[in-house]
Amino acid sequence: MRGRSAESGRSAATPPVRPPGLLRTTLARSRVELLAVFRSRQSLVFTMLFPVLMLVILGSIFSGTVQGTNVEFRQVFIAGVLAAGVMSVAFSGLAMNIAVERDRGLIRRLGVSPMPRAAYFLGKLVRVAVTTLLETLVLLAIAVLAFHLPLPADAQHYLTLAWVLPLGTTACALLAVAYSSLIPHAGAAAAIVTPPFIALQFISGVFFPFGQLPSWMQTVAAFFPLKWLAQGFRYVFLPVGFQRVEPAGNWELGHIALVLGIWAVAMLVVSLLTFRWKSTRVH
Repeated sequence: MRGRSAESGRSAATPPVRPPGLLRTTLARSRVELLAVFRSRQSLVFTMLFPVLMLVILGSIFSGTVQGTNVEFRQVFIAGVLAAGVMSVAFSGLAMNIAVERDRGLIRRLGVSPMPRAAYFLGKLVRVAVTTLLETLVLLAIAVLAFHLPLPADAQHYLTLAWVLPLGTTACALLAVAYSSLIPHAGAAAAIVTPPFIALQFISGVFFPFGQLPSWMQTVAAFFPLKWLAQGFRYVFLPVGFQRVEPAGNWELGHIALVLGIWAVAMLVVSLLTFRWKSTRVH
């Protein structure tokens, strides 16, 4: 009896095991996410290599200068492809990845595990941040070495790039999280994600100078982040005089920050309200 009492006393004195904290679980999830993305050929091909192929092929075809400027059309296209590359990784790739994980039941299992749910989303953001940065560096290297894109000559342009890239990446990633709830199952992901992404590229100044598009296209594009992300890249990599052919006659850096910020906040709220941890598909 005395031994049992002592054992009971020791058990009662043993503190309960605390679940791992948010920082630790976020680091663990980030490692898992990065390993997964670089091991997946499909992910690399459809989200990272597509913008590279688009830059190499179309960049070799396009020639001439933009009407009313001395800027090569190829330079304008490169700025647009940089923006499309960000959205390809942060929106298309992430939305389809979440749809697959939801279909496989991984999200549901993580949702009921001791891991804080926020760690799942933070891990996704780390995944997107790293792969987007890598994508941007690869595209820039090709643009500079193969197409002689001039790099910014002053700190102001680099500082603008330092906030346009992460803000645009965050807005597109949170849009992907919210948009993923519209995907009924993984098999439908490409059909639901790809068409709007392609359409946005055509109306957002990726393939054509934005100022030369019909006014109704400009109006529609202004509601979405890709247009503003592309405009931010144009400011960074094109001569200052190119702003004359922008619809507003200037770069509208304040509007770029405002619209991308609104998208990030709005999609965060929508994601919190609508994100599905379970698949609606009956297995």
